[in-house]
Amino acid sequence: MAQETVQFKAEVSRLLDLVVNSLYSHKEIFLRELVSNASDAIDKLRYLSLTDAGMLEGDGNFRIKLICDPENNTLTVSDNGIGMTKEEAVQALGTIAHSGTKEFLNRLKSEDVKNNPELIGQFGVGFYAAFMVADKVTVITRRAGEKDAVKWESAADGTFTVEPAEKSSRGTDIILHLKEDAKEYQDEYRIRSIIKKYSDYIEYPVVMDVTEEEEKDGKTETTVKEETLNSMKAIWLKDKSEVTEEEYAEFYKHISHDFTNPLKTIHYRAEGTAEFTVLLYIPAKAPFDILYKDFKFGPALYVKKVQIMEHCEQLLPLYLRFVKGLADSSDLPLNVSREILQNNKMIDVIRKNITKKVLDTLKEMKANETDSYAVFYREFGKILKEGLHYEFTKKEEIGSLLMFRSSRTEEGKFTDLESYLADMKPDQEEIYYITGGNIAELKKSPYLESFTEKGIEVLFMTDEVDEIVIPSLGEYKGKKLRSVVKGDINLDDKAKTEEQKKQLGGLLDSIKDALKEKVKDVRLSGRLKNTVCCLVGDDNDIDPHMARMMEAMGQFIPKSKKILEINPEHVLFAEMKKLHETDAKSSVIKDYADILFNLALIVEGSAPENPSLFAGKTAELMIKGMR
Repeated sequence: MAQETVQFKAEVSRLLDLVVNSLYSHKEIFLRELVSNASDAIDKLRYLSLTDAGMLEGDGNFRIKLICDPENNTLTVSDNGIGMTKEEAVQALGTIAHSGTKEFLNRLKSEDVKNNPELIGQFGVGFYAAFMVADKVTVITRRAGEKDAVKWESAADGTFTVEPAEKSSRGTDIILHLKEDAKEYQDEYRIRSIIKKYSDYIEYPVVMDVTEEEEKDGKTETTVKEETLNSMKAIWLKDKSEVTEEEYAEFYKHISHDFTNPLKTIHYRAEGTAEFTVLLYIPAKAPFDILYKDFKFGPALYVKKVQIMEHCEQLLPLYLRFVKGLADSSDLPLNVSREILQNNKMIDVIRKNITKKVLDTLKEMKANETDSYAVFYREFGKILKEGLHYEFTKKEEIGSLLMFRSSRTEEGKFTDLESYLADMKPDQEEIYYITGGNIAELKKSPYLESFTEKGIEVLFMTDEVDEIVIPSLGEYKGKKLRSVVKGDINLDDKAKTEEQKKQLGGLLDSIKDALKEKVKDVRLSGRLKNTVCCLVGDDNDIDPHMARMMEAMGQFIPKSKKILEINPEHVLFAEMKKLHETDAKSSVIKDYADILFNLALIVEGSAPENPSLFAGKTAELMIKGMR
């Protein structure tokens, strides 16, 4: 095979340009990323060797070696892990196999990337951080079990080359041809300090040849010794008292590729009939792709310190997918597979244990660390809400963790269901809420008029998932949750309402007859005080906001008739009643009914049925009123 020159994909070229020219601070992170990648490569080989010992080629002494070469101004990161074939090298190093690449680049454009180096790791492109310190990168790799090696090389100029190479053993050597301003990464002390800072917990020895001088018989002798730079003790197996906050934070950054500190650390050992160790983190910032269908979640699963699975989805419910970390069990077989996991009682025990621990931790944060919980909820609240839909048995527990803006809360402040219950009116039996696109829109909603007048709090729901998950909650501590835009709500005195029905009954029948093809019923409204009329659905109907969202996404929404509610205290109906008493079959009554229906459509946020016809009839009425 001759040397091939290949163009980077467009998005990779753009990324490399940003790496080389924009990400100046914290250059040292390149070494952490390369060592982490080397550790992952060994993890993969170690796992595969459980069923195919031949892949080890007789060498089970795993390690990562750093080689400084001042003469050639290079730094090499070498591992004896799984290695790559030519095809794998082209795929892994020449493309970014990630659905969110474009989103990543768009975000870089919109942020101050010079002050945001964490984006490199956050988006899973750590290998390219090498170009912050190198003007050329050479990769020589041979996959375990294969005879042929390959050489991949690029100077971040928009292309890379691949060609055959000689390599006597499996694994990967990444050779960085350092820039003139990156010679500090030839310094033994500098390298040692970076490894200690970022990679001390790596399970495999990170070694480097170190020059030592000794006085012997009056002469100075120089010797070169291989020194292990990291402690290699799995951080999760240490006692909590032995681990500093800085060490927890660095390990989080290692496993999550996030360069910000976690919001909360959960570290414990379960003992008894089932023994396992868990180290979990609640991040401070949501990954950009957490709402994507192909988002990988779940703690890493270890068995006796061997990583069996990088993302074990069976260990966490979907609504807790923001949690990062790992679980290490001694009771699972080393050759465990995804199929075995699905019916494994130990996995069920660990999952229940982790779920309870995470929810308990969030409960404690909400009660005692309000600022931290506010940060968490802003980032992950809408994901946590999914638990109302997916985990019926825990819906009240999850409901207690929810935060809301409401018709009473001040700007930037929140309430919760416990506070709502404490502030309910003595005779109030239901928890009222309204869904919509934004707070400003909801505050002006006509559906709130009667609630505002009577001082009844209404919760504002603005997340896309609210329309689906809040009905799943149903009730909280015996109080039913009720949408203010659906069902028959009457906050007035019943005797007063009956008297109004008696006075306007004939008019209601005429309006209903005129609109019989458009609405299922016409009734007096108990929610309006200033607005003329509105449309409402039955309790089980889809909310109009949800219907508009689904239609905007191209989904078919079956049309269903709604109920027209009119405001019995509005002066318009006193005048219509007079007209109706004069001529109940007047065509004007029918025209008014049609205008009322279209006004109600506008109130709920929809367009009139026939805008031009509606405008024409409205203009006619205006002209008559002026004569």
